[in-house]
Amino acid sequence: MEDWRKVMRVVFARHSNPWSMWTRWASTPLMLVPLWRRSQRDAALVGLWMAVNPVVFSKPAHDRAWSTRAALGEEQWLAKRPIDTAMAVNVGATAALLVAMVAAHQRRAVPAAAATALEMGLLMAYWELMARYYERNCGESRTSRS
Repeated sequence: MEDWRKVMRVVFARHSNPWSMWTRWASTPLMLVPLWRRSQRDAALVGLWMAVNPVVFSKPAHDRAWSTRAALGEEQWLAKRPIDTAMAVNVGATAALLVAMVAAHQRRAVPAAAATALEMGLLMAYWELMARYYERNCGESRTSRS
């Protein structure tokens, strides 16, 4: 369990870079391309990008960026997994993405686009909740990271 926490710490330290957060968010529609095109090659490329994105950028120099605080808050939140509003928003975003993926597989552009937009909007709400979670727990996280 301790090894898993170390891995998560390394991943979130780099994923909290605003470039990582925003490029991953902007890449959400790419997840539909392999389903729409029924392409294993596209699936491999998108999967590779989603896998390397959280670690390809360097650790940010500070936590002033909203997206950085959102990522660091998510790291803290994942460690505790409280049943709260953030959980509901995250479930909603996941459900919207699943709807988008089914619609893409059925090649239904409008439902796929609408569900993707909903997922991306819910993700912004989730990030806001995670940034607030980080700010509430900031003292705890800074002492544990030193």
